[in-house]
Amino acid sequence: MKSIKFGEAISILLIMLIILGTAVIKFGLSPQIPVLFVIALIMLWAKLRGATWDELHKGIQDGIGTAIIPIFIFILIGSLIAVWIKAGIIPSIMIVGFKIISAKWFVPSTFVVCSLVGISIGSGFTTISTIGLALFAVGHAMGINPALVAGAIISGAVFGDKMSPLSDSTNLASAIAGSDLFAHIKNMMWSTIPSFIVSFILFWIIGQSGSGMDSSKIMHTTQTLTNNFAISWWALLPIALLFVCAWRHIPAIPTLFINIIVTIVMIFIQSPHTSLKSLTNLLSEGFVAHTNDASVNALLSRGGITNMMGTVSLIIVTLSLGGILMQFHVIQSAMNPLIKHLKTPGSLILTTILSGIGVNLFVGEQYLSVILPGRAFKLAFKDMKLDPLALSRVLEDGGSVINYLIPWGVAGMFAGSTLGVPVLHFLPFAFFSLFSPVFSVISGFTGIGLKRMSKN
Repeated sequence: MKSIKFGEAISILLIMLIILGTAVIKFGLSPQIPVLFVIALIMLWAKLRGATWDELHKGIQDGIGTAIIPIFIFILIGSLIAVWIKAGIIPSIMIVGFKIISAKWFVPSTFVVCSLVGISIGSGFTTISTIGLALFAVGHAMGINPALVAGAIISGAVFGDKMSPLSDSTNLASAIAGSDLFAHIKNMMWSTIPSFIVSFILFWIIGQSGSGMDSSKIMHTTQTLTNNFAISWWALLPIALLFVCAWRHIPAIPTLFINIIVTIVMIFIQSPHTSLKSLTNLLSEGFVAHTNDASVNALLSRGGITNMMGTVSLIIVTLSLGGILMQFHVIQSAMNPLIKHLKTPGSLILTTILSGIGVNLFVGEQYLSVILPGRAFKLAFKDMKLDPLALSRVLEDGGSVINYLIPWGVAGMFAGSTLGVPVLHFLPFAFFSLFSPVFSVISGFTGIGLKRMSKN
Protein backbone atom coordinates (compact mmCIF):
# COMPACT_ATOMS: atom_id res chain seq x y z
CA MET A 1 0.00 0.00 0.00
CA LYS A 2 1.31 3.45 -0.96
CA SER A 3 2.13 6.00 1.75
CA ILE A 4 -0.60 8.49 2.52
CA LYS A 5 -0.29 12.27 2.54
CA PHE A 6 -0.92 14.70 5.38
CA GLY A 7 -4.29 15.92 4.07
CA GLU A 8 -5.65 12.41 3.65
CA ALA A 9 -4.49 11.41 7.14
CA ILE A 10 -6.07 14.48 8.74
CA SER A 11 -9.34 13.88 6.87
CA ILE A 12 -9.49 10.28 8.11
CA LEU A 13 -8.87 11.34 11.72
CA LEU A 14 -11.45 14.14 11.60
CA ILE A 15 -14.10 11.82 10.16
CA MET A 16 -13.33 9.33 12.94
CA LEU A 17 -13.65 12.03 15.60
CA ILE A 18 -16.96 13.28 14.18
CA ILE A 19 -18.42 9.75 14.10
CA LEU A 20 -17.27 8.86 17.62
CA GLY A 21 -18.18 12.22 19.13
CA THR A 22 -21.63 12.30 17.55
CA ALA A 23 -22.45 8.70 18.46
CA VAL A 24 -21.21 8.77 22.06
CA ILE A 25 -21.79 12.38 23.14
CA LYS A 26 -24.83 13.47 21.10
CA PHE A 27 -26.73 10.17 20.95
CA GLY A 28 -25.32 8.57 24.11
CA LEU A 29 -24.44 5.29 22.41
CA SER A 30 -22.12 2.71 23.93
CA PRO A 31 -18.69 3.39 22.37
CA GLN A 32 -17.94 -0.16 21.19
CA ILE A 33 -20.33 -0.06 18.21
CA PRO A 34 -19.19 3.36 16.86
CA VAL A 35 -15.56 2.21 17.17
CA LEU A 36 -16.38 -1.00 15.27
CA PHE A 37 -18.13 1.09 12.61
CA VAL A 38 -15.02 3.27 12.27
CA ILE A 39 -12.85 0.14 11.99
CA ALA A 40 -15.08 -1.11 9.15
CA LEU A 41 -14.70 2.23 7.32
CA ILE A 42 -10.91 2.23 7.82
CA MET A 43 -10.71 -1.34 6.49
CA LEU A 44 -12.77 -0.36 3.44
CA TRP A 45 -10.49 2.64 2.85
CA ALA A 46 -7.38 0.47 3.25
CA LYS A 47 -8.67 -2.14 0.77
CA LEU A 48 -9.47 0.56 -1.78
CA ARG A 49 -5.88 1.79 -1.35
CA GLY A 50 -4.54 -1.68 -2.11
CA ALA A 51 -3.97 -3.13 1.37
CA THR A 52 -4.05 -6.90 1.83
CA TRP A 53 -6.09 -8.78 4.41
CA ASP A 54 -2.85 -9.99 5.97
CA GLU A 55 -1.77 -6.37 6.55
CA LEU A 56 -5.12 -5.55 8.14
CA HIS A 57 -4.98 -8.62 10.36
CA LYS A 58 -1.42 -7.81 11.38
CA GLY A 59 -2.46 -4.30 12.42
CA ILE A 60 -5.24 -5.70 14.61
CA GLN A 61 -2.98 -8.34 16.16
CA ASP A 62 -0.17 -5.87 16.85
CA GLY A 63 -2.63 -3.43 18.42
CA ILE A 64 -4.28 -5.94 20.75
CA GLY A 65 -0.94 -7.49 21.66
CA THR A 66 0.04 -4.41 23.70
CA ALA A 67 -2.84 -4.90 26.16
CA ILE A 68 -3.00 -8.59 27.02
CA ILE A 69 -1.78 -7.94 30.57
CA PRO A 70 -4.19 -5.00 31.22
CA ILE A 71 -7.09 -7.09 29.92
CA PHE A 72 -6.26 -9.88 32.36
CA ILE A 73 -5.92 -7.31 35.18
CA PHE A 74 -9.40 -5.94 34.42
CA ILE A 75 -10.85 -9.44 34.69
CA LEU A 76 -9.23 -9.92 38.09
CA ILE A 77 -10.40 -6.51 39.29
CA GLY A 78 -13.98 -7.51 38.47
CA SER A 79 -13.67 -10.55 40.74
CA LEU A 80 -11.88 -8.52 43.43
CA ILE A 81 -14.70 -5.96 43.66
CA ALA A 82 -17.29 -8.73 44.08
CA VAL A 83 -15.46 -10.57 46.88
CA TRP A 84 -14.52 -7.32 48.65
CA ILE A 85 -18.19 -6.41 48.92
CA LYS A 86 -19.27 -9.92 49.92
CA ALA A 87 -16.60 -10.13 52.64
CA GLY A 88 -17.65 -6.77 54.07
CA ILE A 89 -14.43 -4.96 53.16
CA ILE A 90 -15.98 -2.07 51.22
CA PRO A 91 -18.93 -1.78 53.66
CA SER A 92 -16.43 -1.65 56.56
CA ILE A 93 -14.46 1.11 54.84
CA MET A 94 -17.72 3.01 54.37
CA ILE A 95 -18.54 2.86 58.08
CA VAL A 96 -15.00 3.92 59.02
CA GLY A 97 -15.38 6.79 56.57
CA PHE A 98 -18.65 7.88 58.19
CA LYS A 99 -16.90 8.06 61.57
CA ILE A 100 -13.63 9.78 60.74
CA ILE A 101 -14.40 12.04 57.75
CA SER A 102 -16.60 15.09 58.08
CA ALA A 103 -18.71 16.16 55.13
CA LYS A 104 -17.06 19.59 55.18
CA TRP A 105 -13.64 18.11 54.43
CA PHE A 106 -14.81 14.98 52.64
CA VAL A 107 -14.04 15.95 49.03
CA PRO A 108 -10.44 17.18 49.54
CA SER A 109 -9.84 14.27 51.96
CA THR A 110 -11.00 11.83 49.29
CA PHE A 111 -8.60 13.40 46.80
CA VAL A 112 -5.65 13.07 49.20
CA VAL A 113 -6.49 9.51 50.32
CA CYS A 114 -6.81 8.26 46.74
CA SER A 115 -3.55 10.02 45.85
CA LEU A 116 -1.68 8.25 48.66
CA VAL A 117 -3.22 4.87 47.87
CA GLY A 118 -2.48 5.32 44.17
CA ILE A 119 1.19 6.08 44.82
CA SER A 120 1.45 3.05 47.10
CA ILE A 121 -0.08 0.47 44.77
CA GLY A 122 0.73 2.04 41.41
CA SER A 123 -2.63 1.44 39.78
CA GLY A 124 -5.30 4.05 39.13
CA PHE A 125 -7.80 1.35 38.16
CA THR A 126 -7.28 -0.60 41.39
CA THR A 127 -7.49 2.60 43.46
CA ILE A 128 -10.78 3.59 41.82
CA SER A 129 -12.33 0.13 42.10
CA THR A 130 -11.42 -0.46 45.77
CA ILE A 131 -10.85 2.53 48.07
CA GLY A 132 -12.43 4.85 45.51
CA LEU A 133 -15.63 2.84 45.28
CA ALA A 134 -15.96 2.77 49.09
CA LEU A 135 -15.39 6.54 49.38
CA PHE A 136 -17.88 7.14 46.57
CA ALA A 137 -20.49 5.25 48.57
CA VAL A 138 -19.67 7.36 51.65
CA GLY A 139 -20.08 10.58 49.66
CA HIS A 140 -23.34 9.32 48.19
CA ALA A 141 -24.72 8.65 51.66
CA MET A 142 -23.60 12.12 52.78
CA GLY A 143 -25.58 13.68 49.95
CA ILE A 144 -22.56 15.12 48.13
CA ASN A 145 -22.69 15.60 44.36
CA PRO A 146 -21.68 12.19 42.88
CA ALA A 147 -19.88 13.81 39.94
CA LEU A 148 -17.76 15.91 42.33
CA VAL A 149 -16.85 12.89 44.45
CA ALA A 150 -16.01 10.89 41.32
CA GLY A 151 -13.82 13.76 40.12
CA ALA A 152 -11.92 13.77 43.42
CA ILE A 153 -11.46 9.99 43.36
CA ILE A 154 -10.26 9.95 39.76
CA SER A 155 -7.97 12.95 40.27
CA GLY A 156 -6.33 11.27 43.25
CA ALA A 157 -6.04 7.93 41.47
CA VAL A 158 -4.47 9.55 38.40
CA PHE A 159 -2.00 11.52 40.55
CA GLY A 160 -1.00 8.36 42.43
CA ASP A 161 -0.71 6.31 39.25
CA LYS A 162 1.38 9.02 37.58
CA MET A 163 3.85 9.40 40.47
CA SER A 164 4.26 5.74 41.41
CA PRO A 165 7.30 3.71 40.27
CA LEU A 166 4.97 0.70 40.17
CA SER A 167 2.70 2.24 37.52
CA ASP A 168 2.57 0.71 34.03
CA SER A 169 1.96 4.07 32.36
CA THR A 170 4.82 5.74 34.24
CA ASN A 171 7.24 2.98 33.29
CA LEU A 172 5.99 3.08 29.69
CA ALA A 173 6.52 6.85 29.32
CA SER A 174 10.01 6.56 30.80
CA ALA A 175 10.91 3.65 28.52
CA ILE A 176 9.56 5.28 25.33
CA ALA A 177 11.51 8.50 26.00
CA GLY A 178 14.64 6.67 27.13
CA SER A 179 14.82 8.32 30.56
CA ASP A 180 15.60 6.92 34.01
CA LEU A 181 12.42 5.95 35.85
CA PHE A 182 13.09 7.69 39.16
CA ALA A 183 14.56 10.76 37.47
CA HIS A 184 11.39 10.84 35.37
CA ILE A 185 9.18 10.77 38.48
CA LYS A 186 11.24 13.54 40.10
CA ASN A 187 11.09 15.68 36.96
CA MET A 188 7.29 15.28 36.70
CA MET A 189 6.92 17.25 39.94
CA TRP A 190 7.33 20.51 38.00
CA SER A 191 3.89 20.02 36.45
CA THR A 192 2.40 17.52 38.91
CA ILE A 193 2.81 19.42 42.18
CA PRO A 194 1.18 22.66 40.88
CA SER A 195 -1.66 20.56 39.43
CA PHE A 196 -2.07 18.77 42.77
CA ILE A 197 -2.15 22.05 44.75
CA VAL A 198 -4.65 23.73 42.42
CA SER A 199 -6.84 20.61 42.45
CA PHE A 200 -6.77 20.42 46.24
CA ILE A 201 -7.74 24.08 46.59
CA LEU A 202 -10.62 23.70 44.15
CA PHE A 203 -11.87 20.53 45.89
CA TRP A 204 -11.63 22.33 49.24
CA ILE A 205 -13.64 25.34 47.95
CA ILE A 206 -16.28 23.43 45.98
CA GLY A 207 -16.51 20.66 48.56
CA GLN A 208 -17.74 23.15 51.17
CA SER A 209 -21.24 22.62 49.76
CA GLY A 210 -21.29 19.22 51.45
CA SER A 211 -21.22 20.69 54.98
CA GLY A 212 -24.94 20.24 55.53
CA MET A 213 -25.17 16.47 55.46
CA ASP A 214 -28.22 14.52 56.51
CA SER A 215 -27.12 12.71 59.71
CA SER A 216 -30.26 10.58 59.78
CA LYS A 217 -29.42 9.18 56.36
CA ILE A 218 -25.89 8.38 57.52
CA MET A 219 -27.24 6.56 60.58
CA HIS A 220 -29.74 4.63 58.47
CA THR A 221 -27.05 3.61 55.96
CA THR A 222 -24.70 2.57 58.77
CA GLN A 223 -27.40 0.41 60.33
CA THR A 224 -28.21 -1.15 56.96
CA LEU A 225 -24.58 -2.06 56.39
CA THR A 226 -24.19 -3.44 59.91
CA ASN A 227 -27.27 -5.61 59.53
CA ASN A 228 -26.32 -7.05 56.14
CA PHE A 229 -22.52 -7.32 56.09
CA ALA A 230 -19.71 -8.58 58.31
CA ILE A 231 -18.28 -5.32 59.65
CA SER A 232 -14.96 -5.69 61.46
CA TRP A 233 -11.39 -4.43 61.64
CA TRP A 234 -10.30 -7.72 60.03
CA ALA A 235 -11.79 -6.35 56.83
CA LEU A 236 -8.73 -4.10 56.57
CA LEU A 237 -6.45 -7.12 56.06
CA PRO A 238 -6.85 -7.27 52.24
CA ILE A 239 -6.16 -3.52 52.06
CA ALA A 240 -2.98 -4.00 54.07
CA LEU A 241 -2.03 -6.80 51.67
CA LEU A 242 -2.18 -4.38 48.74
CA PHE A 243 0.37 -2.14 50.44
CA VAL A 244 2.59 -5.07 51.42
CA CYS A 245 2.62 -6.40 47.86
CA ALA A 246 3.42 -2.90 46.56
CA TRP A 247 6.24 -2.57 49.09
CA ARG A 248 7.63 -5.94 47.99
CA HIS A 249 7.33 -4.84 44.31
CA ILE A 250 5.01 -7.73 43.49
CA PRO A 251 3.36 -7.17 40.06
CA ALA A 252 -0.36 -6.44 39.71
CA ILE A 253 -1.54 -9.88 38.59
CA PRO A 254 -0.10 -11.91 41.51
CA THR A 255 -1.11 -9.11 43.90
CA LEU A 256 -4.72 -9.36 42.76
CA PHE A 257 -4.68 -13.16 42.89
CA ILE A 258 -3.33 -13.10 46.47
CA ASN A 259 -5.95 -10.57 47.51
CA ILE A 260 -8.81 -12.51 45.93
CA ILE A 261 -7.71 -15.77 47.59
CA VAL A 262 -7.32 -14.18 51.04
CA THR A 263 -10.73 -12.52 50.70
CA ILE A 264 -12.34 -15.84 49.68
CA VAL A 265 -10.88 -17.41 52.84
CA MET A 266 -12.48 -14.59 54.86
CA ILE A 267 -15.82 -15.31 53.18
CA PHE A 268 -15.64 -19.00 54.15
CA ILE A 269 -14.71 -18.07 57.73
CA GLN A 270 -17.74 -15.76 57.93
CA SER A 271 -20.07 -18.14 56.11
CA PRO A 272 -18.72 -21.74 56.37
CA HIS A 273 -21.66 -23.13 54.42
CA THR A 274 -20.98 -21.03 51.31
CA SER A 275 -21.27 -23.35 48.31
CA LEU A 276 -18.73 -23.58 45.53
CA LYS A 277 -21.44 -22.71 43.01
CA SER A 278 -22.44 -19.51 44.81
CA LEU A 279 -18.77 -18.51 45.07
CA THR A 280 -18.14 -19.04 41.35
CA ASN A 281 -21.32 -17.08 40.55
CA LEU A 282 -20.02 -14.28 42.78
CA LEU A 283 -16.68 -14.18 40.96
CA SER A 284 -18.31 -14.43 37.56
CA GLU A 285 -21.51 -12.38 37.83
CA GLY A 286 -20.62 -10.01 40.69
CA PHE A 287 -22.26 -9.24 44.02
CA VAL A 288 -25.94 -8.37 44.21
CA ALA A 289 -27.04 -6.58 47.39
CA HIS A 290 -30.42 -7.43 48.92
CA THR A 291 -31.02 -4.93 51.73
CA ASN A 292 -34.03 -2.82 52.66
CA ASP A 293 -32.30 0.29 51.27
CA ALA A 294 -32.51 0.76 47.50
CA SER A 295 -29.59 3.23 47.41
CA VAL A 296 -27.32 0.77 49.24
CA ASN A 297 -28.39 -1.98 46.84
CA ALA A 298 -27.53 0.22 43.86
CA LEU A 299 -24.13 1.16 45.31
CA LEU A 300 -23.04 -2.33 46.33
CA SER A 301 -24.38 -4.46 43.48
CA ARG A 302 -21.15 -4.50 41.52
CA GLY A 303 -18.16 -6.45 40.33
CA GLY A 304 -17.76 -9.81 38.61
CA ILE A 305 -15.97 -10.91 35.46
CA THR A 306 -19.08 -10.54 33.31
CA ASN A 307 -19.52 -6.90 34.31
CA MET A 308 -15.95 -6.14 33.20
CA MET A 309 -16.54 -7.45 29.70
CA GLY A 310 -17.78 -4.06 28.50
CA THR A 311 -14.43 -2.50 29.37
CA VAL A 312 -12.51 -5.49 27.99
CA SER A 313 -14.39 -5.35 24.69
CA LEU A 314 -13.70 -1.60 24.46
CA ILE A 315 -9.97 -2.24 24.99
CA ILE A 316 -9.98 -4.84 22.22
CA VAL A 317 -11.81 -2.71 19.65
CA THR A 318 -9.92 0.53 20.41
CA LEU A 319 -6.55 -1.23 20.25
CA SER A 320 -7.62 -2.89 17.01
CA LEU A 321 -8.40 0.54 15.61
CA GLY A 322 -5.09 1.91 16.87
CA GLY A 323 -3.21 -1.04 15.42
CA ILE A 324 -4.72 -0.51 11.96
CA LEU A 325 -3.96 3.22 12.08
CA MET A 326 -0.35 2.45 13.05
CA GLN A 327 -0.04 -0.27 10.40
CA PHE A 328 -0.91 2.18 7.62
CA HIS A 329 0.89 5.17 9.23
CA VAL A 330 -2.23 7.32 9.43
CA ILE A 331 -1.41 9.02 12.74
CA GLN A 332 2.30 9.20 11.91
CA SER A 333 1.51 10.90 8.58
CA ALA A 334 -0.64 13.46 10.40
CA MET A 335 2.09 14.22 12.95
CA ASN A 336 5.28 14.27 10.88
CA PRO A 337 4.67 17.49 8.85
CA LEU A 338 3.98 19.39 12.08
CA ILE A 339 7.43 18.61 13.44
CA LYS A 340 9.16 20.57 10.64
CA HIS A 341 7.50 23.83 11.76
CA LEU A 342 8.40 23.56 15.45
CA LYS A 343 11.13 26.07 16.26
CA THR A 344 10.89 26.59 20.04
CA PRO A 345 10.65 24.25 23.04
CA GLY A 346 7.26 25.73 23.92
CA SER A 347 5.76 24.99 20.51
CA LEU A 348 7.25 21.49 20.52
CA ILE A 349 5.83 20.67 23.95
CA LEU A 350 2.43 22.16 23.08
CA THR A 351 2.27 20.11 19.89
CA THR A 352 3.32 16.93 21.70
CA ILE A 353 0.66 17.53 24.36
CA LEU A 354 -1.99 18.13 21.70
CA SER A 355 -0.87 14.98 19.87
CA GLY A 356 -1.32 12.91 23.03
CA ILE A 357 -4.78 14.40 23.54
CA GLY A 358 -5.55 13.79 19.88
CA VAL A 359 -4.59 10.11 20.05
CA ASN A 360 -6.83 9.76 23.10
CA LEU A 361 -9.69 11.36 21.17
CA PHE A 362 -9.16 9.38 17.97
CA VAL A 363 -8.27 5.99 19.43
CA GLY A 364 -9.37 6.11 23.10
CA GLU A 365 -6.38 4.06 24.38
CA GLN A 366 -3.93 5.50 26.91
CA TYR A 367 -0.94 3.32 25.99
CA LEU A 368 -1.07 4.44 22.36
CA SER A 369 -1.41 8.07 23.52
CA VAL A 370 2.07 7.64 25.02
CA ILE A 371 3.65 5.39 22.39
CA LEU A 372 2.68 7.26 19.19
CA PRO A 373 3.66 10.84 20.21
CA GLY A 374 6.76 9.42 21.93
CA ARG A 375 7.98 7.80 18.74
CA ALA A 376 6.97 10.74 16.55
CA PHE A 377 8.62 13.53 18.58
CA LYS A 378 11.61 11.80 20.18
CA LEU A 379 14.06 13.00 17.51
CA ALA A 380 12.61 16.53 17.59
CA PHE A 381 13.25 16.77 21.35
CA LYS A 382 16.82 15.59 20.77
CA ASP A 383 17.40 18.11 17.96
CA MET A 384 16.16 20.92 20.22
CA LYS A 385 18.64 19.80 22.92
CA LEU A 386 15.89 18.78 25.33
CA ASP A 387 16.60 15.96 27.75
CA PRO A 388 14.59 12.71 27.36
CA LEU A 389 13.09 13.59 30.78
CA ALA A 390 11.33 16.54 29.13
CA LEU A 391 9.69 14.18 26.63
CA SER A 392 8.70 11.53 29.19
CA ARG A 393 6.97 14.15 31.35
CA VAL A 394 5.03 15.56 28.39
CA LEU A 395 3.94 12.06 27.34
CA GLU A 396 2.31 11.57 30.76
CA ASP A 397 0.79 15.06 30.93
CA GLY A 398 -0.81 14.86 27.50
CA GLY A 399 -1.31 11.13 27.21
CA SER A 400 -2.15 8.76 30.05
CA VAL A 401 -3.86 11.30 32.36
CA ILE A 402 -6.22 12.49 29.60
CA ASN A 403 -7.69 9.07 28.81
CA TYR A 404 -9.92 9.35 31.91
CA LEU A 405 -11.68 12.32 30.28
CA ILE A 406 -12.62 10.58 27.02
CA PRO A 407 -16.15 9.03 26.96
CA TRP A 408 -14.96 6.25 24.62
CA GLY A 409 -11.56 5.99 26.32
CA VAL A 410 -10.67 2.77 28.14
CA ALA A 411 -9.82 4.52 31.42
CA GLY A 412 -12.80 6.87 31.20
CA MET A 413 -15.26 4.07 30.55
CA PHE A 414 -13.74 1.97 33.35
CA ALA A 415 -14.02 4.81 35.87
CA GLY A 416 -17.52 5.73 34.74
CA SER A 417 -18.86 2.18 34.86
CA THR A 418 -17.17 1.38 38.19
CA LEU A 419 -18.50 4.46 39.97
CA GLY A 420 -21.77 4.70 38.03
CA VAL A 421 -21.12 8.29 36.89
CA PRO A 422 -20.92 9.16 33.15
CA VAL A 423 -17.59 10.56 31.98
CA LEU A 424 -19.09 13.86 30.84
CA HIS A 425 -20.58 14.36 34.32
CA PHE A 426 -17.32 13.97 36.27
CA LEU A 427 -15.09 15.51 33.57
CA PRO A 428 -15.44 19.14 34.86
CA PHE A 429 -14.34 17.95 38.34
CA ALA A 430 -11.36 15.79 37.27
CA PHE A 431 -9.15 18.78 38.01
CA PHE A 432 -5.82 16.98 38.14
CA SER A 433 -6.22 15.55 34.63
CA LEU A 434 -7.38 18.93 33.34
CA PHE A 435 -4.52 20.96 34.82
CA SER A 436 -1.58 18.60 34.21
CA PRO A 437 -1.24 19.46 30.49
CA VAL A 438 -1.75 23.16 31.25
CA PHE A 439 1.19 23.34 33.64
CA SER A 440 3.30 21.24 31.29
CA VAL A 441 2.70 23.72 28.47
CA ILE A 442 3.48 26.65 30.81
CA SER A 443 6.76 24.96 31.69
CA GLY A 444 7.58 24.60 28.00
CA PHE A 445 7.06 28.27 27.18
CA THR A 446 8.62 29.71 30.35
CA GLY A 447 11.46 27.21 30.65
CA ILE A 448 10.68 26.66 34.33
CA GLY A 449 11.46 23.05 35.20
CA LEU A 450 12.27 22.24 31.56
CA LYS A 451 15.09 19.72 31.51
CA ARG A 452 17.71 20.33 28.84
CA MET A 453 20.59 18.14 27.71
CA SER A 454 23.86 18.52 29.52
CA LYS A 455 26.46 20.52 27.57
CA ASN A 456 29.15 18.01 28.46
